[in-house]
Amino acid sequence: MTIEWITIGAYFGFLLILGFFFSKLNRNLSDYIRGGAQATWWLAGTSALMGGISAFTFTGNAAAAFQAGPVMLTVYLGNCIGLLLCWLFVAARLRQTRAYTTADIIRQRFGPEAESISVVFGVVLAPVNAAIQLWALSTFLSAVFGLPILPTIVTIGSVVLVYSTTGGRWAVMATDFLQSLILLPVTLLLAYLALRYVGGWEGFMVYWSDPSIQQDFKFIKEPGEFSGDRFTLGWIGAVLILQVSTFISMNTAGRFLSVKDGREASRSALLSLVLMTAGAVVWVLPAIVARFRFEEKVMAVGLDNPAEAAYSIAALELLPNGLVGLMIVAMLAATMSSMDTGLNSMTGAIVRNLIQPARQLYGAKGLSDKANVWVCRLVTTLLGGTIICYAIIMATQNSFELFDAFLILNSTIGLPLGIPLIAGLFIKRLPRSSYFVMIGICALPSIYTYWDGAINDNMWSMQERTFLICAAALLSLLVCMPFYRYSADSYKSRVDKLFVLMRTPVDFTTEIGESRDHQQLQVLGTAALVAGLFLSLFIFLPNPLWGRLSIGFVAGFVLFVGLFLRWIAGRQLRKNAG
Repeated sequence: MTIEWITIGAYFGFLLILGFFFSKLNRNLSDYIRGGAQATWWLAGTSALMGGISAFTFTGNAAAAFQAGPVMLTVYLGNCIGLLLCWLFVAARLRQTRAYTTADIIRQRFGPEAESISVVFGVVLAPVNAAIQLWALSTFLSAVFGLPILPTIVTIGSVVLVYSTTGGRWAVMATDFLQSLILLPVTLLLAYLALRYVGGWEGFMVYWSDPSIQQDFKFIKEPGEFSGDRFTLGWIGAVLILQVSTFISMNTAGRFLSVKDGREASRSALLSLVLMTAGAVVWVLPAIVARFRFEEKVMAVGLDNPAEAAYSIAALELLPNGLVGLMIVAMLAATMSSMDTGLNSMTGAIVRNLIQPARQLYGAKGLSDKANVWVCRLVTTLLGGTIICYAIIMATQNSFELFDAFLILNSTIGLPLGIPLIAGLFIKRLPRSSYFVMIGICALPSIYTYWDGAINDNMWSMQERTFLICAAALLSLLVCMPFYRYSADSYKSRVDKLFVLMRTPVDFTTEIGESRDHQQLQVLGTAALVAGLFLSLFIFLPNPLWGRLSIGFVAGFVLFVGLFLRWIAGRQLRKNAG
C-alpha cells in the first residue's frame, strides 16, 4: 500500500495548494460564492459534472449494475435528458437572472419569505446529506481497501474544509477540474481493461448469453424480483422523472451562476452532457464484468451489500501496480467534489440570504468586502466541522436510525420542496403564496405513505411515492394558477421583470468587466502538467508492458490537457499583446 499512500498524499497536497493559491482571488462576496461570475465554460462544465456525481456512482449504482445489468443506464439516461433540457432551455436563463445564489432567484420569484424558508431547509438537510456521503465512502474504503474509518472521515473532511474555506468558489471549481482529470482517464482505462479481460465485445456477448445472466440482466424486471419492485417499468419511469427534475429546477442554478454569461452557461451544460453520456457506459461496464468473472470475490467482501464492491474489485483485479491508488483517489474525488460544491453553495445562501437580511432588519451597517469574505470563511468552517462531526457519529453508532431518519426527511421534504422551483422557472402565472401551497400539497402524499407504512405495515415503493407526489404537483398547479389574477400589481411587476431578465443576455464587459480567462488557463494548465509528470513516474514501477502502457495513457491524458491549456493561454496572451 506504500505507493497508494504516496498517491493519496500527493493528491491531497495538490488540492490544498490550489485552495491556497485561489484564496488570492477572493476580494468580495461575489468572488467567494460565485467566482465573481468570471469562470470559463470548460471550468464550470467539469465542476458541474463532478458536483453531480458521488461515490454512489461507484458503489450503489455499480451494485445495481452487478445485480441487474444495463437497467442502471436509465439513471444516466435521466441525467443526460436533464442536461439536454438544461443546455437548451435552463442554463442561460438561470445565469441571466444575475443572481449570486439560488435563494436570490427564489426571492425574485416568490418573495423573501420563500427565500428564508429555502435557506433554513438547506441548513438542516445539506450537512446531514454530506455527512452520509462521507461516512458511507469511509465505511466502503475501510471494507474494500483496508483504510481506517475515523481517520479517513477526518482526513477527507478536513482537506475539503481547508481548500473550500481558503479558496471559496474558485478553489471548488479548480479542484473539481483537477479531480476530473484523474477520474476520467482512470475510469476509461478500467472500462477498457474490463472489456479486454473478457475477450472484447465478442467475449462480452458470450458471457451475456449465459442463461442465468440473461435472466438477471433482462432490461425490465417483473414486480417482486427485487425488493421495492426495483428495476420494473414503473421504477424506470420514476427514476427518469427524479433525475430529469434535478436539472430543470432553480436548484441547479449554482452550476451556472459562476460563468461569464448565458452563452457560456449553455456551453458548460453541453460539456457536462457530453461527459455524462460518455461516463454512462464507462462507469457501468466494470461492474458487469465483475459479475461475469469476479462474483465470488465480490460476495466475499465484508459489506452489508457486497455488490457495492463490484467496481472496486474489478479495479483491484485489473489495474496495474500503482493505479489502484488512483482508483481510490477517483472515488475520493467523486465524494469530495459533491461536498465542496455543497459547502460553498450553503455558505453563500447563509451569508447573503440569512445574515445580510438579518443585519438590515436590525439596522446594522453593511459589511465591507473583506469582512464578507471572512464571514464566508467562518461559516464554511462551521459547516465543514458539523459535517465531520455528523459523519463520526454515524460511523460510531451501531444502528442506522440516523440514516433512516435522513431518508425519511429527505423523501418527505426534499422532493416536495423542488416542485415549486421547477414550476416557478417556466410558469409565470403563479401567485406569491404558491411556493408554500405547492410544497404543502406535495408533502401530503409523501407524509401519508410513510404514515401508512408505519401504521399498517404497508411499505410504499419509491416509484409509488414519486408518482403520487407528481399527481399532487399537477393538482397544486391547478389550485394555484387561478389565484394569480388576484396578486398585487407590485408582485406581478416583479415577476414580469424576472422573466424579461432571464431572456436578456448578459453583457459581460459592462456588467462584470474583468476577465480571468488567461489566469484560469495558465494556472490549471500548470497544475495538470505537474500532476501528469508525477503520474509519469509510475511508469518505473514493476509492471508488465501492458501495465506501463496503461500508466502512460493516464499520465499522457493529463499531460496533454495541461499542454493544451498552456498553449491556449500562450496564444491568448500573444493575441492580446498584438
